[in-house]
Amino acid sequence: MPKAVRFEKYGGIDVLNVVEVERPAPGERQLLVKVLAAGTNPGEAMIRQGFLHDRFPATFPSGQGSDLAGIVEELGAGVAGFAVGDEVIGFTDKRASHAEYVLVEKDQLIHRPAAVPWEQAGALFVAGTTAYAAVRAVDLKRGETVVVSGAAGGVGSLVVQLAKHAGATVIGLASGAHHAWLARHGAVPVTYGEGVGDRVRAAAHNRIDAFIDTFGAPYVELALELGVPRERINTIADFPGAAKHGVKAEGNAAAASADVLRELAALIAGGNLEIPVAGVYRLDEVREAFRELERRHTNGKIVLRP
Repeated sequence: MPKAVRFEKYGGIDVLNVVEVERPAPGERQLLVKVLAAGTNPGEAMIRQGFLHDRFPATFPSGQGSDLAGIVEELGAGVAGFAVGDEVIGFTDKRASHAEYVLVEKDQLIHRPAAVPWEQAGALFVAGTTAYAAVRAVDLKRGETVVVSGAAGGVGSLVVQLAKHAGATVIGLASGAHHAWLARHGAVPVTYGEGVGDRVRAAAHNRIDAFIDTFGAPYVELALELGVPRERINTIADFPGAAKHGVKAEGNAAAASADVLRELAALIAGGNLEIPVAGVYRLDEVREAFRELERRHTNGKIVLRP
């Protein structure tokens, strides 16, 4: 029988288990996909821990996972444009991609360009669409300067590249261990921590047009201290700060579509976007994968390979 990740109650990584499940059968306009890669995301850890119960309650036993890439195994009724054996990239809103097989709606899949590696394909949707929405939210123009917190993380690393692609000067806040990666991708690296405001002002020559926070508090406050207009500050992590200060909080939901996924995959295929992969784990190593993810110091994505 196929296997899938399940948890029976809120808690730490110890509540995650890999169990045998029935092989899903596709319904109308659904496809059954054999998963070859699936990204992990901080939001999944927060849901599992119960921190987002008011917004995204879990029903137990719960699966997890949105990102996926794999091979079409079976077609449901009314599916056109795909065939058994097609290589695909997609997403599910059913918390189900951390599994060997997953049911996916037809409009949540695209064909995988051959030049997109499996690990990057499987980690693309959540981080990619979140970064896309965040960059769009601050309305970057060529020649402007944007500061990105958590700039080497799963979302931040993509924000940096998309902002550069838009023609902006990017100042990336990250630990010293990730400065070389940021510099290679055209960003100006700045170490976070005490005195970061002064370091940012110096790096930006006192011109800061926008701020994208991918880490959380206290970066909304820092952006305001730096004089960034509220309408050009976007956070994907500090929702209380966004509500308090009236800044934007646009993320995955604002760009969650196959069209955006297709655009991002084309950028990867063309060599204009890279998803750094910090680690690859087997499905039965899901606890180890999330232990690493929850340290919040990885450069890029943690990926499961069922």
